[in-house]
Amino acid sequence: MSFSQPKAAIVTVSDRASRGEYEDKGGPGCEDYLRGVVTSPLEIERHIIPDGRESVAAKLRELVAAEADLILITGGTGPAPRDETPEGCFDVIEKELAGFGEEMRRASLLEVPTAILSRQSAGIAGKSLIIMVPGKPSAIATCLDAVFAAVPYCLDLIGAGYIETDPARIEAFRPKKK
Repeated sequence: MSFSQPKAAIVTVSDRASRGEYEDKGGPGCEDYLRGVVTSPLEIERHIIPDGRESVAAKLRELVAAEADLILITGGTGPAPRDETPEGCFDVIEKELAGFGEEMRRASLLEVPTAILSRQSAGIAGKSLIIMVPGKPSAIATCLDAVFAAVPYCLDLIGAGYIETDPARIEAFRPKKK
């Protein structure tokens, strides 16, 4: 287990935001979430890239090589023609964690019936946990609230950086030592 300061990377996938035509709300939404839940030191960097399978895969490969412990990728998970975030992610992910997507959709369905259109998921590449989330800040919080209790232990299991959460927001689950 690594006790150096963990790194989180947030990647917004949007043609318009990458051209400066649209204000990125997903990236700040992800950062606000992490800053509100993670209590241990955490370095956070944000990136904005255009839609597309190749742009997503290239950025993820770069972040995995740079040893980002946690990568949140926001946007491009719907059914529209340019929504290729999952395809780009799966070009990089070595092990899918399908339960993340299932649980995020289940939580979102309690708020909106179109949650079934989301193709978000999660997986591991190297020592990086990659989680695909929607682009809307309130949806990001709904999805991450549904899965984040498992994130610290997942990071432990893959040899990534160690993080603690605010138990008043999200109580991280780690098995009790016997």
